[in-house]
Amino acid sequence: MRETGIYIHIPFCVQKCLYCDFPSFGGQEKEYERYTAALCREIEAKSHLAKDWKIKTVFFGGGTPTVLSAQQMKRILDTVFRCFDVESDAEITTEANPGTLSLEKCVALRQMGFNRLSMGVQAWQDELLERLGRIHTRQQFLKNFASAREAGFDNINVDLMFALPEQTLGQWEETLSKITALQPEHISAYSLIIEEGTPFYDLYEKEVYQETDEELDRAMYHTAVQILAEEDYHQYEISNFAKDGKESRHNRIYWQDEGYLGFGLGAHSYWAGKRFHNPYDLHTYMEQAENGNVSMEDVEELSLADQYSEFMFMGLRLKEGIEKKRFAQRFGVDMEAVYGAEMEKCKEEGLLEEKDGWLCLTERGLDLSNQVFMEFLKEDA
Repeated sequence: MRETGIYIHIPFCVQKCLYCDFPSFGGQEKEYERYTAALCREIEAKSHLAKDWKIKTVFFGGGTPTVLSAQQMKRILDTVFRCFDVESDAEITTEANPGTLSLEKCVALRQMGFNRLSMGVQAWQDELLERLGRIHTRQQFLKNFASAREAGFDNINVDLMFALPEQTLGQWEETLSKITALQPEHISAYSLIIEEGTPFYDLYEKEVYQETDEELDRAMYHTAVQILAEEDYHQYEISNFAKDGKESRHNRIYWQDEGYLGFGLGAHSYWAGKRFHNPYDLHTYMEQAENGNVSMEDVEELSLADQYSEFMFMGLRLKEGIEKKRFAQRFGVDMEAVYGAEMEKCKEEGLLEEKDGWLCLTERGLDLSNQVFMEFLKEDA
């Protein structure tokens, strides 16, 4: 039987971070119960889409899913279990910002079926956390991390960000040192992106902060790769590092260009060759979900050229790269027949290499990945 993953979007936070452009809201506690009921209704109404599929991953993202009560989270997860054929060893993750967890909630999450926790930490220094608009301190994170371990979580991811406003290389090295000392199973390390429409964008426009220069950004990235390798975290994707066997199975669905279903406000899906998303307006979404008919917005049926390009973009993010026979199996044509010239150009420039039937980025290619991806844009096929 075919396998897929499910994404559940919880659009609420204690307060919205200054850099965040995801569909999420602070100060909406009065809507938690109605949203929970509406989300469960949407899951029920759309369960027929995957009636012949097994679910290998479930991912609660946000927002901050753990601002909901344990009872509300259990109702949502129970609905998923009831409506879909979830594998017994499925990876079931929830994101959780420090400051929204307790030992009691961690125990409840484990008991209801979550087996992976993704904690948004971002930085070690309290002054940087405050600058980002985070609700937690370093001590709150340490307390929440200890609670998660005590509750039995043996698969924890920690999200970190670098190239933060006025962040020094020394602060980044300290962050990596302190986090790796805790030995989480997985670490994600992303460079800050200034998105339009966020408070951070306005601060940078007004020159309150200066963008991190490219040389420092790259130094921070290479520092992460080196320190994490020394601590036995292998880099398996451009921004993701894991202990052996602890790679994110859910994110692999995206990187391997497989289909998935999204539920909740603004949630994206890639299903039956089409990309689409749910409404972004909270009350529109809840009204539609309550009626069992959430509209699919911005439906895009990918052309063959688009499918080629996305397969390459996403697969090359993985350190292992793309197995060439997977391309042939997926599209019925050899990769060289579609991208022979582009592959040769990138190899000659030291950006790509082939190993035993796999095409992957070189170390230089990892640094210049966006340049490589542009080579694989296809206007027609």
